[in-house]
Amino acid sequence: MNYALVSRSLGHILLLLAGAMLFSLPWAHPALGWRGHLDFRPTDFEWAGFRGLLASSLVSIVVGSTLTILGRGASGQKLFRKEAMATVGLSWILATLLGALPYVLSNTKLADGTPMTLIDACFEAQSGFSTTGATVLGDLNDPELVPHCILFWRSSTHFLGGLGIVVLLVAILGQGAGGKAMMRAEITGPNKDSAFSRMQKTASVFATIYVLLNVVLAILYGLLGMSPFDAICHAFGTMATGGFSTYNASLGHFQSPAIEYLTIVFMVAAGTNFGLLLAVASGQWRRLVEDVEWKVYVGIIASVTCFIVGFGLYSENFDSLASACRNGLFQVVSVITTTGYGTDDFDQWNNFGRGVLFVLMFVGGCAGSTGGGMKVIRHVLFAKILRLELELSYRPKVVRPLKMGSTIMDDAEFRKHILVYFGMIGAIFAYGWLFLITVEPDAQWLPATQAASSENLLDHKLLDCASAIAATLHNIGPGLGVVGPTANYANFAPWSKLLFVFLMMLGRLEIFSVLVLFVPAFWRKI
Repeated sequence: MNYALVSRSLGHILLLLAGAMLFSLPWAHPALGWRGHLDFRPTDFEWAGFRGLLASSLVSIVVGSTLTILGRGASGQKLFRKEAMATVGLSWILATLLGALPYVLSNTKLADGTPMTLIDACFEAQSGFSTTGATVLGDLNDPELVPHCILFWRSSTHFLGGLGIVVLLVAILGQGAGGKAMMRAEITGPNKDSAFSRMQKTASVFATIYVLLNVVLAILYGLLGMSPFDAICHAFGTMATGGFSTYNASLGHFQSPAIEYLTIVFMVAAGTNFGLLLAVASGQWRRLVEDVEWKVYVGIIASVTCFIVGFGLYSENFDSLASACRNGLFQVVSVITTTGYGTDDFDQWNNFGRGVLFVLMFVGGCAGSTGGGMKVIRHVLFAKILRLELELSYRPKVVRPLKMGSTIMDDAEFRKHILVYFGMIGAIFAYGWLFLITVEPDAQWLPATQAASSENLLDHKLLDCASAIAATLHNIGPGLGVVGPTANYANFAPWSKLLFVFLMMLGRLEIFSVLVLFVPAFWRKI
């Protein structure tokens, strides 16, 4: 392990993080027009947010500069796979810790008025960087609880995490031959090498598309009536598939079908492989309709929406067909892309609707997108592998290649990757769920089920904890029950919140770049 090279790379990433914090500082001044207000005297609480952000940026500069100096002897050296994985894993841990400082130093408060602890702040920071969108903040509408510049920083963590801090580093600074290793460790999906063969150029193109889509969406939000503050924050949350909003009611606050349908279009785009978006922008429309993963992705959205609308109307969850189509489609797209925005309290829907949304949490967007989750392509490959294995059970001598469309895949490599990944996700989900139901007291579920029997109380806890694990591991954000779209994660115990932080990081980096950090042999010099 080349520790000097890892230190130098981490230093550059933290300096980039410090610069991002500075961009949030101007939003402490109300003259920018956040929330529709126009005032020229920032409150003391807003100044506290300003000072907290500035102090956090200075701390990040000091830590980043120190790591860069410690790694100065590694200038010009190659970044190999081990160093790249260490850089990616450690950068997300350091970004979580330093990204939490603005919440703590600005005296940001929870809904009950108590200041955020460091664990609360780490939860919020990791939720932002991992584009999960889960929160412990309760009342975003109270200017005496959350300063506006902190709300902007909160959304900015989506922007950084959506593209990936490491990808931004490669795109802006360039890493030569090491760029490929860093991109491979950061980009999501099983087909990383084929999608990103020319790393620095591709990272730059990826970043350009991402920024342009954010700019276009923010402008369109503004034309539909959002303030500049709300437009930019919601654009960050949409294109990063994060879901942080500036209002308690999320996008439902605006009561605007136009805003909701616009958001649906951009969420679908954000969940699409950016390589396909680039092909479409270049006029290669056939690439989109020929892509197996994208067709399955759109097919899932369409079919599940039809079921949600049908069962919702039958169960009288919606007032009209128009309302059912709009809210059903929005929530399906929001969950499968792992955005987590809400326009309706889907936790009050019929059991089928709630159940199918829970299953969608295990699907996710396309590989090479900003969406989290397990990825559609893995489910497609898993289904193909299962079909081949079933055929081998009664025709053991048949030789049939694993194919995606007309492309023949490396059978052994993809079988290993897909089966190991599904197995690890299942194990992490099961152990996380057991941990959560063990450490969480039953009292959190008592108010909603006071008149119920102890068996029903247990059923609520088991389902809610499973939903919380799935929502954080797959970077969804809101789940069911106590973590539903109108609730948050504030009431969970500190140990549970640390588990959620770990799960969100695992989900964003697709497990391996995080777990290798706990393998002693990984750190040995060979």
